[in-house]
Amino acid sequence: MNISEHRETILKDIELKYDAINQKTDTQLEGLLYAKPITYWDYIQTDALLSLQTQRTTLPDEMVFIMYHQVNELIFKMILWEMQQICYCENIQTHFFTERLMRVSRYFDMLTTSFSIMEEGMEVEQYMKFRNTLTPASGFQSAQYRLIEFTSTDLINLIDNRFRSKIDRNTSFENAFEHLYWQAAGKDYHTGTKSYLLEEFEKKYKSAFLKHMEEYNTINIYQKFKQLPVEDQNNPELVKAMRHFDHTVNITWVMQHLNVAIKYIDHSGKGDGEATGGSDWKKYMHPKYQRRIFFPDLWSEEELANWGVEKVS
Repeated sequence: MNISEHRETILKDIELKYDAINQKTDTQLEGLLYAKPITYWDYIQTDALLSLQTQRTTLPDEMVFIMYHQVNELIFKMILWEMQQICYCENIQTHFFTERLMRVSRYFDMLTTSFSIMEEGMEVEQYMKFRNTLTPASGFQSAQYRLIEFTSTDLINLIDNRFRSKIDRNTSFENAFEHLYWQAAGKDYHTGTKSYLLEEFEKKYKSAFLKHMEEYNTINIYQKFKQLPVEDQNNPELVKAMRHFDHTVNITWVMQHLNVAIKYIDHSGKGDGEATGGSDWKKYMHPKYQRRIFFPDLWSEEELANWGVEKVS
């Protein structure tokens, strides 16, 4: 095919594209005459992105803290983007399932290793000063992280271990929401009263959470896996990818997060450091207390019994 024929083919394809949406091809082509060429900074929205860092103090390491968490939120968005492709894929093939899930795991692997930026990149003295201006804000309030959980597994696997026997698939989403494992970190242990941290979080996101819980109730990652033919469920590469994702998100990443929290929140070694949001952060963060396991059928009884017993360094 020569250049002229190639151009003619492209123009026909363009016509078909715009005919399909009832648009005039000539109008669209004429618009190209006046369209501004794209630049890197316009495409990436660099100026807007770099203008989103606002310190509350004059301490320089606060900027590290802000940008690090903003990067995390961008990675969370990438994770949700990949997970959505799995969940909404019809007649999903094991190769596609495995490849996309490993993408997600690599994002979490990156998040895990990136904790060294926080662990070695801030002075404890500075952190202990600027963190008081952050109260009662907390990483607990990352809505995207909650969406990742809802997209990963059945709600029963996110329910506080103490209440799982009373929850099943017929339970209302509202009732299930009130018994999610992280609810305990935002409530007074004795009275059950919700903290300001949790109240504000729910005021902002609860309706979106309930909608997402319902949307992914039958198409979350775990459900998509269980809907595969038995032969595909036994595919060694897919099983390996599922287990890697589960362990990375619920143990490796969490434990590394806990290690960093211990350095900064409990730097005195007395065990009495408090989180900015007021949560019982050690029990909230440690996987052996959370018992959050996305794909329990893919682990042996021994592995389940020893979930999260890795020693915190």
